[in-house]
Amino acid sequence: MAQVHPSGWRELSVTGAAQREIETLTLLAATLPDDYVIFHGVHWTKLEKNFSAYGEIDFIIVAPNGRVLLIEQKSGFLTETEDGLAKKYVDTDKPKLIRTQIMRAVTALQHRFAKEGEALSIDYLLYCPDYQVKRIELAGLDADRIVDASNKHQLPTLVQAILPRSEVQAKRERVLRFFNDVLQLYPDPSAMIGQAHTLVTRLSGGLALWARQLAFHPFRLRVIGTAGSGKTQLALTEFTATLQADKKPLYVSYNRPLADHVQTLLPSGGRIGSFHQLCDQFSREVGLVPDYHNPQVWQQLEHCFATADVPLNWKFDTLIVDEGQDFSDAWRDTLLRLLKPEGRALWLEDPMQNLYNKHPVELTNWVSLHALTNYRNPRQIVECLSRISPTPLETESASPFKGADIDVLTYADDDVPQLLAVTKQAITRALAAGFTRQDMAIVSFRGRENSAILQLDALGTHTLKSFSGHYDLFGNPEFRAGELLTESVYRFKGQSAPAIIFTEIDFETVDDKTFRKLFVGMTRARLKLLLVMSERAARQLIDKFDS
Repeated sequence: MAQVHPSGWRELSVTGAAQREIETLTLLAATLPDDYVIFHGVHWTKLEKNFSAYGEIDFIIVAPNGRVLLIEQKSGFLTETEDGLAKKYVDTDKPKLIRTQIMRAVTALQHRFAKEGEALSIDYLLYCPDYQVKRIELAGLDADRIVDASNKHQLPTLVQAILPRSEVQAKRERVLRFFNDVLQLYPDPSAMIGQAHTLVTRLSGGLALWARQLAFHPFRLRVIGTAGSGKTQLALTEFTATLQADKKPLYVSYNRPLADHVQTLLPSGGRIGSFHQLCDQFSREVGLVPDYHNPQVWQQLEHCFATADVPLNWKFDTLIVDEGQDFSDAWRDTLLRLLKPEGRALWLEDPMQNLYNKHPVELTNWVSLHALTNYRNPRQIVECLSRISPTPLETESASPFKGADIDVLTYADDDVPQLLAVTKQAITRALAAGFTRQDMAIVSFRGRENSAILQLDALGTHTLKSFSGHYDLFGNPEFRAGELLTESVYRFKGQSAPAIIFTEIDFETVDDKTFRKLFVGMTRARLKLLLVMSERAARQLIDKFDS
């Protein structure tokens, strides 16, 4: 079996064109002898700039004697033009000539290797397993260097014919070092995102498994869990299990965005909402129609929710309180009166995410469970937080991913135009690293009222989706239309994204409150974190790193 670089390709799940290339990689790895080396680009991206040769090539095979073969795979339909074979892409109207793509890669690699002081023996193959070339004389490539649908089963044989097996030569090691140095392969976010979510869910889901094995009566469980410990998985499992038992669950969070997000993850049945959503719904059902023009409306709704008789349809078999660190004793009492006498109650909280300086809720005679292992965030983020924490951080990292470097971009103190420009630069960096706008979120260190970012409809060419600060007649928050989610650190608690641009970070010193905001914002990132901060804030963090 041939050696494959980078490793880990068998463990990653892919779809579409990437799946076809994985099939090819599997075939080549199984059929080529073990002294052949395959570099592949299915799951990986090259971070080095201004050298794009490998971006056009799917496989690079190095023979024992150091000769090189580039294989460009084109799945699906091709276009035969008078200028040669071409491939139509969705992002351009004009088909791209395949010969141009391949020859650009060949020439670039030859030129680059020539700087080492010797020539690179290099050849190429076009592999189009779904298309049979009809006018091969007009393809623009040598006929014996095209493997199409008519002879695709011969691919391994043709590879070894072009790269005959011979004794290992010293030049081979120089060629391998060259490719390892030039390609600089790193995980491609577009392939890793789904796998990261699957792995983290599987690992942190352990909390959902063994926490539900606990047996005591009445079932009152307080889970004190760090970010990424699996609290959400526990909530989802408990909610779903209640429905499967033909019973009625209630999930309540502090933040409306978190409640809305959880709503998308759970089956229908039961009730899901933020505390104030429930206040609105309950009050309407008992006859109090809220007037959102009244500045005292929320106090009126809270009072109604806490004192009115509870209708039968507001009695629940399971109560799940998320973001418990943001609740009060009064809210606790209001919610517990909705629980049936034999019902189960779970209180999920993270003291490190207490951004409102609330006193811990008293939960007398509840069983407490501490979950201090973070499975969600790359280990690099947890290690960084440990270094800047004013007090020892109890959180432990068990993520399967080390993570890419944390990008730190700075702007001049109090310079809003530069802040916006640097934030746009961070978006560009995230896009260049392979993340789409749907994979990322902009999180502001500031609250909405004091944020420059959260007042905007767009940032350059990027339209922003953010809370406008207004509610409709039914108490639903109104959002600006945009493609790039933008939230304050307060509203984005409990959620995460593959790439987080944490911006408007500004402080004089890393005190307890500042660190909690840093902790919340930084632990939203599942793969990539970019920090946009003032120069004075950056100086404080640099001091922490150096201490």
